[in-house]
Amino acid sequence: MKTHDEMVTEWQEDPAFRNAYDALAEEFALFDALFKARTKAGLTQAEVAERMGTKTPAVARLEAGGGSKQHSPSIATLQKYATAVGCRLEIKLVPLSQSQRGRQEGHIRSKQEDQRKSRPTIRRRGSPSPNQGLEPTR
Repeated sequence: MKTHDEMVTEWQEDPAFRNAYDALAEEFALFDALFKARTKAGLTQAEVAERMGTKTPAVARLEAGGGSKQHSPSIATLQKYATAVGCRLEIKLVPLSQSQRGRQEGHIRSKQEDQRKSRPTIRRRGSPSPNQGLEPTR
């Protein structure tokens, strides 16, 4: 049986997997930083929740992330969390390397194409349809 690391190494050979994995790397880094800050402060999720004025499940969701389908935490929420664990929130823009820039541009183009495909086409009255004069396909 393969180890987790061996499976990930094998999957990394697939360009689609690598792009998806790289796209989530920054999110994983954020959630890892939240967890490390809380454990370094010696606090439980319940204690952080109490300091933030929220409930424990909200802190658990914040630390777990939930992937790209979930709502991203607001800056205000991250500031509350940072204060609760004895930190300050710092947001930086870090220049990408050439290879990272190329992968990111490909990922952005792919997202834009997906959005374009799912967006309904709106035409003015009287404007010709792109299929006008063509036989319908079955």
